[in-house]
Amino acid sequence: MLGEAATTRITKTKDAEGLEENRTAARQGGEVTGNARKELELKSGESVISDENFLELPEKLKKKRGNLVENTEVI
Repeated sequence: MLGEAATTRITKTKDAEGLEENRTAARQGGEVTGNARKELELKSGESVISDENFLELPEKLKKKRGNLVENTEVI
């Protein structure tokens, strides 16, 4: 949520147009989010990422990825 909000704000503030400008805004939004996560982990002494908050892939996406693997030709 923070990443999306940061990217949206950066995109609107810089009036980003086109692929390259939007890509730059997305990277900057990701950097903001990454820095926030690292600071939270540093100050709390705990990792934000854990097995407990890991979300499994939805069944629909698992099937889609499975089909991609099955339909891949090995050379």
